Amino acid sequence: MLENKDHRDQKFVYDFTEGNRDLKDLLGGKGANLAEMTNLGLPVPPGFTISTEACKVYLDSGDEPAALRDEVSAHLDALERSMGKRLGQADDPLLVSVRSGAKFSMPGMMDTVLNIGLSDESVAGLARQSGDERFAWDSYRRLIQMFGKTVLGVEGDLFEEALEEAKDVKGVEVDTDLDAADLSELVTQFKKIVKTRAGRDFPQDPREQMDLAVKAVFDSWNGDRAKLYRRQERIPNDLGTAVNICSMVFGNLGPDSGTGVAFTRDPASGQQGVYGDYLQNAQGEDVVAGIRNTVPLAELETIDKTSYDRLMQIMETLENHYQDLCDIEFTIERGQLWMLQTRVGKRTAGAAFRIATQLVDQGLIDEAEALQRVTGAQLAQLMFPRFDDDAKVELLGRGIAASPGAAVGKAVFDSYTAVKWSRSGEKVILIRRETNPDDLDGMIAAEGILTSRGGKTSHAAVVARGMGKTCVCGAEELEVDTKRRRMTVNGTVVEEGDVVSVDGSTGKVYIGEVPVVPSPVVEYFEGRTHAGADDADELVVAVHRIMAYADRMRRLRVRANADNAEDALRARRFGAQGIGLCRTEHMFLGERREMVERLILADTDDERATALEQLLPLQKKDFIELFEAMDGLPVTVRLLDPPLHEFLPDITELSVRVALAEARKDHNENDLRLLQAVHRLHEQNPMLGLRGVRLGLVIPGLFTMQVRAIAEATAARKDAKGDPRAEIMIPLVGTVQELEIVREEAEQVIAEVQAATGVELKLALGTMIELPRAALTAGQIAEAAEFFSFGTNDLTQTVWGFSRDDVEASFFTAYLEKGIFGVSPFETIDRDGVGALVRDAVAAGRATRPDLKLGVCGEHGGDPESVHFFHEVGLDYVSCSPFRIPVARLEAGRAAALSKGSDSR
Repeated sequence: MLENKDHRDQKFVYDFTEGNRDLKDLLGGKGANLAEMTNLGLPVPPGFTISTEACKVYLDSGDEPAALRDEVSAHLDALERSMGKRLGQADDPLLVSVRSGAKFSMPGMMDTVLNIGLSDESVAGLARQSGDERFAWDSYRRLIQMFGKTVLGVEGDLFEEALEEAKDVKGVEVDTDLDAADLSELVTQFKKIVKTRAGRDFPQDPREQMDLAVKAVFDSWNGDRAKLYRRQERIPNDLGTAVNICSMVFGNLGPDSGTGVAFTRDPASGQQGVYGDYLQNAQGEDVVAGIRNTVPLAELETIDKTSYDRLMQIMETLENHYQDLCDIEFTIERGQLWMLQTRVGKRTAGAAFRIATQLVDQGLIDEAEALQRVTGAQLAQLMFPRFDDDAKVELLGRGIAASPGAAVGKAVFDSYTAVKWSRSGEKVILIRRETNPDDLDGMIAAEGILTSRGGKTSHAAVVARGMGKTCVCGAEELEVDTKRRRMTVNGTVVEEGDVVSVDGSTGKVYIGEVPVVPSPVVEYFEGRTHAGADDADELVVAVHRIMAYADRMRRLRVRANADNAEDALRARRFGAQGIGLCRTEHMFLGERREMVERLILADTDDERATALEQLLPLQKKDFIELFEAMDGLPVTVRLLDPPLHEFLPDITELSVRVALAEARKDHNENDLRLLQAVHRLHEQNPMLGLRGVRLGLVIPGLFTMQVRAIAEATAARKDAKGDPRAEIMIPLVGTVQELEIVREEAEQVIAEVQAATGVELKLALGTMIELPRAALTAGQIAEAAEFFSFGTNDLTQTVWGFSRDDVEASFFTAYLEKGIFGVSPFETIDRDGVGALVRDAVAAGRATRPDLKLGVCGEHGGDPESVHFFHEVGLDYVSCSPFRIPVARLEAGRAAALSKGSDSR
C-alpha cells in the first residue's frame, strides 16, 4: 500500500450548496446533481458530499485521509444545526442516508445505506416524533438489513428469508401488512443474524454507523460487481466514488407518503409524456428492487395531485436546464415532495435518436450537440434483426417493454447457469423474479432478460438499457420458481433449457423460437425504406436526420472493405465513398484455389507462365465488375497477400495420403512431388513468413500479372464510358527498397497497357503500413508511395507479438478479467502502442510527401472509439466491412462535432 500522506490542506467535503453539475470528477454524478438542484432552488434534503479524492486516498493507502474525520464532523455539525436535531439523538433523531455516487452512473453496482442513526434507543424517539410506531420499526429493520449486508458482509438472503417467514407466520403477502409488533420482532431476529454471521453486535453508536457505512461505500468501488460493470461499460478504474450524506426523508410514513422514479421522456421510446413508477408507503430501494409492483407515475395525480403538479413543474425545469432526458428519484413525506437525485437518464438506442432530433426541433440543442447524444454502438443495436410480425407464434405472456430487441434463447434461472451455458455456445434468456446487482454476470451473458416483478425503473430495466440488452420486466402472470428451475404461466410450464423468445419492444414473451426479420434501419440503409415516405417509421426518420448531421459535419471519408461487386454495391448503398481494401486473395478461394497453388508450387518458368496466363483474365473480369459497381469512387486493390499455408495442401493430410499409398505400394508421383514442395515451403509461423510483398518478389510475374489485370480493367471501363479510380496497394512492406522494386515493375506494366489500349491511365501506387518497421521508416517509404493505408490488424499483432488466431481464445479472457485490457486491442486501437506508431508514421509520411493520402483498412476502421482516434491523427478516410459503414459515418461526424466543440471552448 502507498504511504498515507497528511493531506491536511486538501478539501475533501462539500456542502450541497457548494457544488454544481460540472464537478462530477470531484463530487461524482449524484453529488454534483444534488448540488445543481440545490442551486436551482428545488426541494433537496440538506446534506454534504465526501469527494472522490478522499476515496482515491483511501483506496491507495487503505485508510481515510487524516483530515477527513474532522471535515465530516464540521459538516455534520452544520447539518444538525440546520435541522435542529442531532444524529441519532434519543428523543427526535436526525437520520441520514449514505449513498455512493461515481462520475458515471453505475446503477445498483455500489452500496447505499439508509436510516443511519437508528438504534434501540432512538427508534422509540422516531416513533414518538412521527406518531407512527410501525414506521419507526420498519425503518430500523431496513437499516439493520442494509447495514448488515453492505457494511458487515452478511448474506442478504438470510434477512430476506426471515422477512418471508414473518409474512408467512402473519398470513400476509406484502411487508406493509406487518404491524409494529411484527417488525419489532423482526428487528430482534435481524440483530441475531448480524451477531451470528458478522461476529459482532449491530453498532448502536450513530457516528460509528455512519463512518463504517462511508468506508463500505469506498470499498464497494472495488467490489466484484462494480469492477465487472466498469469493464462492461469501459469506465476507468481509477476514478473512485464520492459519498453523499443526506438527511433522511421518509416515503414509508403511510398512504400520504411514497417514493418514485420519473423520466422526463420515455426512456424506451423517447416519447414525451408522464413516465415513471410510484409506490405508496415505501422507501426508494423498494421501487428499484421490484419487490412490490409499482403503479404508473400518472396515477400519482389521483393519489396526491399537489405533489404531482409540483413534480411535473420540476421535471420541466430539469429537462430544460439539462437539455436532455432526465431520470429523477423523489420521495413524498406526508405530502411534502423531496428531490433525491437527478441525472441524464439512460435510454434505449431508439430513444436516443428520437430524443436528439426532438431536442433540435425544440431549439434546446444544435446539430453538433445532437451527434453527441447518440453513439455508433446505439446505431449498431438498431441494425439488429427484429421478430417477424407475420410468424406463427405462441404467446406465453406479456410484461413491460423495458429495453427493446428480439432475443431468443434457452430459459435459465440463475446467473451461474447463464454464464456456464453461454460459454458453451448456448444462447440463453435469464429469467428471475427480479434481478439484483449480483446477477450482473448472468445479465451480460444472456441474450435477453425476463422478470416477473419490477417496471421500467427496476434494476433489470435500468441495467439492460445501459447494456443494450433486450429486457421485459413485470410480467406478473409468470410464476418464477428459481429453486425448481421453471416458470409457470396459466398452466404452461417452461423448464430450464426450453427455448423462449422475448420482445423488448412490445413486452411480449413467446414459447419457442420466433423467426427474425431485418431491422427497418437496415432496410433504410439498403434503400428499401425512404425517410420521406408517408409510412416511414419515426425511428427511421430520426436515424436519417442524425446521419445527415454526421455526413455534413465529418471530415473523415468512409470506405468499405469489399472483395466483389455484390459487397461493393451493398457498401455503396450503406454510404461507402469507395473501397479502401479489396483483398485479392479472397478472389481465389473455392474453385480457383488450385490455380494459385499451381503458381506457388511451379518448378519451371513455363509452368509459372501458364498459371499466370490462366489467372489474368479471371482477375481482369473481377476488377471490371468491381470498378463498375464503384464507378466514380476510388477502389484500393491490395495485391496478393495470403499467408502461404492458405493456398497449399494441408501438410498432415498430404503426408497421411502419401504414407497410405506407400503402404499399399500404390505410389503417386504427383503426391510425392507435392509433399516435397510443401515441406520445402512449410512455415512455423505463416503470418510472419512468405507473404505480401515478399511473395511478389520471390514469384516472378505474380504482382505484374495483377497490375496488368487492374490496368486492363481500368482501360476497359474507360472505354465503356465509366469512371474507374483504381489504386494499387503493395502489402507487408518493411523497407522502401521492396516498394521501389515493385513500383518500378508496376509502372512499366501500366505504361505497356496504356500504349496498347491508347487509354490514359493514372493509377496511384501506395502501400500498407502494417509492420512496426514500416511505421518507423514511414518518411523513407513515403518517397515511393502516393498513399498509406494502415493495416491495423497485422500492426496490432506485430506490435504486441500476438497471434490473433490463438490469443483471443487462450488468454484474452483472463487479461480482460484482470484489468490488463479494458478492451481487446484487436477491437479498439491501442492508442499508447499501436496508436503511437500510427501517429508518428502520419507525421513522418506527410513531412516527406505533404499530399500523401492516408487511410486505415483494418477492422478498427469501423470501431467507434478508434474512428475518433483516426480523426485526431489526421487520416483522410477509414475503411471497414459494409455493415459497419453507417457506424463509421456516424462516429466520424461525432468526432468532428466533438473537436469543433473543444475548439470553440
